[in-house]
Amino acid sequence: MCDDPEVAAWARGLGATVMWEPGLGLNGAVRSGVEQLFSAGVRWVTVAHGDLPRARNLGSLAPFDGITLVPDRLDDGTNVLRLPVGCDFHFAYGPGSFRRHRAEASRLGLPIRVLRVPCLAYDVDWPSDVAELSS
Repeated sequence: MCDDPEVAAWARGLGATVMWEPGLGLNGAVRSGVEQLFSAGVRWVTVAHGDLPRARNLGSLAPFDGITLVPDRLDDGTNVLRLPVGCDFHFAYGPGSFRRHRAEASRLGLPIRVLRVPCLAYDVDWPSDVAELSS
């Protein structure tokens, strides 16, 4: 999902399918993208953002019949979220999203699995996070 023409062109150049979602904000864009995937017949989705410089093996997360949450290294944000599409999950990215996403899974009555995966826990939110990468 994207609302930046340069990023969309870059992603398409790498062979990615780009879902154009201007003006919805992050939570609205993710919700819209998940709804589009559901309409296309997809039943499970993994949401991972582009600020995970150490991410690898996202496809190797073991299946789970509920919501999988991978928090950031501070247990504040949600770096990776795997869920069944069509469950009417309300995304709540931003500071404190890990707590809100856990509460949302509980609201839906879905089982919750929390994975603390070091290569997925590191995200870049501040300039100091970039500096930390080189240390």
